Amino acid sequence: MLVTLIFGGNQGDRKALLDEAIKEMSTIGKIEIRSSLYETAPWGFESENPFYNQIVVYNTELTPEEVLDKCQATEKQLGRVRTGTQFTSRTMDIDILFCDSQIINTPRLTVPHPRMAQRNFVLCPLNEIMPDFIHPVLGKKISELLLESPDTLKTEIIEAC
Repeated sequence: MLVTLIFGGNQGDRKALLDEAIKEMSTIGKIEIRSSLYETAPWGFESENPFYNQIVVYNTELTPEEVLDKCQATEKQLGRVRTGTQFTSRTMDIDILFCDSQIINTPRLTVPHPRMAQRNFVLCPLNEIMPDFIHPVLGKKISELLLESPDTLKTEIIEAC
């Protein structure tokens, strides 16, 4: 299965933490492709610290739930403290965007990520590496979703991959 993950954080050494998270998640399988590194304004809350975001596609034999467990363990290992507040600064956030073209809706996991079509920090790097991928719920290409996105927050490449 190809699993598409987005990594992001706005605390600490953002680049080092992203690199460490991507390396740690490589235990789930081989990296197939990765986006450039993006700097993005916080979404849903105010912070002086912009986020670094990057998308990586892994080829894995694990189940989506096993991938989620590894994501959460890696976040915790890298200093993520869950406060119950949804939108807040953090050292590391790893979200599952896609698992092939599966649609998953369980109490623990919703795939595709339910709010990705409203977030340029997700759509810009996705469009870079998989513009023609069809969102399995919305039935549109990533490139189309980016064109239709209501998000106006700044998203820019700071390190090409």
